[in-house]
Amino acid sequence: MLTFVGLGLYDEKDITVKGLEAIRAADLVYAEFYTSPLGGKTVEKMEKMYGRKIVLVQRSDLEEYPEKLILTPAKTQNVVVLSGGDAMIATTHVDLRLRAIERGIETRIIHAPSISSAVAGLCGLQNYKFGKSATVSPPYKEVISEVPYETIRANKERGLHTLLYLDISMDIHEALRLLEAVEDQKGGAMLRTSLIVGIARAGSAKPVVKADYMEGLKTYDFGALPHVLVVPGELHFLEREALIKIAQAPEKI
Repeated sequence: MLTFVGLGLYDEKDITVKGLEAIRAADLVYAEFYTSPLGGKTVEKMEKMYGRKIVLVQRSDLEEYPEKLILTPAKTQNVVVLSGGDAMIATTHVDLRLRAIERGIETRIIHAPSISSAVAGLCGLQNYKFGKSATVSPPYKEVISEVPYETIRANKERGLHTLLYLDISMDIHEALRLLEAVEDQKGGAMLRTSLIVGIARAGSAKPVVKADYMEGLKTYDFGALPHVLVVPGELHFLEREALIKIAQAPEKI
């Protein structure tokens, strides 16, 4: 069997009881952290708490050469693949699961908390009002992707909120700089006049949640990674109150 286990939001303690049981019953345990940041986790901490040896794998091990490490052993042994957040958020894991099914290997998913579900509770926005999400990535060959900006625009036209994942090495200040550069190219002012919510270290004992306009967030200290951004759409009065009380948004939003 091949079992995908989500590790949850932040540290090694966020795993579910089912996930922990699967790890302890496995013959081989692998972990990848290129689709989701480590947060407060380390392989050493996980091994100590879970009581098992964990082998860290790279992207190529799952996407290009999964046969030797994972798929062939999973035909006769119990193999577990660990990842941050929920077990099936990344397309990498979906692809690996489909490859396993094609080879007649039984698969199982053990879910865990993810930023995609936790973000609404963290800042007080209503979950059903979130539209399409996007990822802010570093420029590729000096070209900044316009996808996050256009995703925000499309969601705002429908009154919906936007969750922006950030590259695992990117902080909020860098993400805002990239989004602002796209806005400058387009000659717009959508983001400069929008309330934006920055969230750092979701799932930790002291997550940071701060709502402000762009100029205010550009100088706010969010501390260590991981970071995400939320750009609200139309606000219900309860959402407005939540952003003020939970995220210290300006009173006149």
